Amino acid sequence: MKKQEPIKAAQQFIQKRFSNCDGALLAGSIVRGEATETSDLDIVIFDQHIRSSYRESFIDFGWNIEVFVHNLNSYLAFFKSDYERARPSLPRMVAEGILLKDNGVMESIKNEARELLAKGPEVWSENTIELKRYFITDALDDLIGCEDRAEGIFIVNTLAEIVSEFVLRTNQRWIGSSKWIIRALQDYDADFAERFVEAFEAFYQLGDKSKIIHLVDDVLKPYGGRLFEGFSFRKREKEEKLDDIFYRKSDRHYTKYS
Repeated sequence: MKKQEPIKAAQQFIQKRFSNCDGALLAGSIVRGEATETSDLDIVIFDQHIRSSYRESFIDFGWNIEVFVHNLNSYLAFFKSDYERARPSLPRMVAEGILLKDNGVMESIKNEARELLAKGPEVWSENTIELKRYFITDALDDLIGCEDRAEGIFIVNTLAEIVSEFVLRTNQRWIGSSKWIIRALQDYDADFAERFVEAFEAFYQLGDKSKIIHLVDDVLKPYGGRLFEGFSFRKREKEEKLDDIFYRKSDRHYTKYS
């Protein structure tokens, strides 16, 4: 089937499959003007009659369509979770979304999303910053000493993720994954984002570690630089709850620590 114009296709889809919903939004790359040949339609549905949230995929009206379905309360748990992990996926979709249907519920939900986005994520504590410095230092030391190209690729991948997270969170900015890493960095500081890409590109293309090393040292410098000696974790009797991404080293692999 030939693709229809996206807003028209989304409206027809809602009428066909979710005609009794209370509200619906078209979000994603189509709305942001960033659509590619493989972009799909991201549609957020609000329906007071469903029992719990779910996600479902369709092919209809010439489009791949992903729907994110919530009742009039369940979305709040997703807002809270997105806030705590500093990745505001659903709030961003709701805030930027184009109305497809509204039975009078969407204005307040959109306002909640806008307020959360404007608030920004929680400020990192000194303990969290110390923890992140330590694991960035650990990964950087592994890169400096690494003589195996294959291992180096994956160490650098880890550094790209945890260094970008450090930069954004210490500046109380939202983070992302995959393509949203660079988008979040560009939104924070376009010049820094360009330097970040250049540093990692130098390694991927030429095997040059020096730009990454200098970049990481510059990022850590305002917070005391690299951290190894004197670092301890959970030694104190009372430790606050830390962020959800902790890394521990085991045979040169990095895994989530909880």
